[in-house]
Amino acid sequence: MKVTVVGAGAVGATCADNIARKELCEELVMLDIKEGITEGKAMDFLQSATMLGSDTKIIGSTNDYSKTKGSNVVVITSGIPRKPGMTREELIGINAGIVKEVTSKILEQSPDAIIVVISNPMDTMTYLTLKSTGLPKNRVIGMGGLLDSSRFKYFLSQAMNVSAQDLQGVVIGGHGDTTMIPLTRLATYQGTPVSNYLDEAALQKVAADTMVGGATLTKLLGTSAWYAPGAAGATLVEAIVRDEKKLIPCCVMLDGEYGQKDICIGVPVVIGKNGWEKIIDFQLTEDEKAKFNKSAEAVRNMNAALEGLK
Repeated sequence: MKVTVVGAGAVGATCADNIARKELCEELVMLDIKEGITEGKAMDFLQSATMLGSDTKIIGSTNDYSKTKGSNVVVITSGIPRKPGMTREELIGINAGIVKEVTSKILEQSPDAIIVVISNPMDTMTYLTLKSTGLPKNRVIGMGGLLDSSRFKYFLSQAMNVSAQDLQGVVIGGHGDTTMIPLTRLATYQGTPVSNYLDEAALQKVAADTMVGGATLTKLLGTSAWYAPGAAGATLVEAIVRDEKKLIPCCVMLDGEYGQKDICIGVPVVIGKNGWEKIIDFQLTEDEKAKFNKSAEAVRNMNAALEGLK
């Protein structure tokens, strides 16, 4: 098994570190355009492996795509991170060109690879990847819903003062501050509704905090978060390479599901060795459907910016 992570910034390096520590592949390639950065980080990782017990082979590559040849899964983190006050929409002009070039070069070396997209704006970059490559839709996955759901469970755990490991919570819709939809109605604590423990006002605060979770961290850190996004990317890789059949909210292409077509947006999907294998219908309420449709409209508006770039 071979995995490539494109982009060795904070998110890419964290993702690679998680993959190596979990020994999810025999060979891990890190690729970046910045001279020496992946070679140095690969060496650093391998030196840490002497203490961590990982035997993953790690290769650093400065823009040499031939080293990625034969990759089974490729994680794309390339692009500039979001700065304070910057929306994901503002990233499109820069990151679209980067992602399109990267995916083209990757597929020249690994035509059968499954692509995991982390680059922002994630919904639009996932859509661009699928449309520009012509890949089967099951082989292109945006990881945003997994990250948003992890933040949802964090805020629930803080509000309830319980372990996040005992909570189930899913966020669907676009990966944006105003487009994501934390499904508070379906969130559970060891199989019981969280509404048994939190009143409506508290649940709405959890949902609101979740929706600005990324922006909150950007303001605090001065750049985008990296530990949770990197872990989310590695979690998706694990579900694929180990054929786990896990139900994970991800950004995928819809063809009538949830009432939408020709759009990549977050919904619950089963992840396995073939990429995403099926979409699960959560039977949304009318209010949730309205929110989802509004979210889809916002994502389409972002996607429309791709036309101007042509």
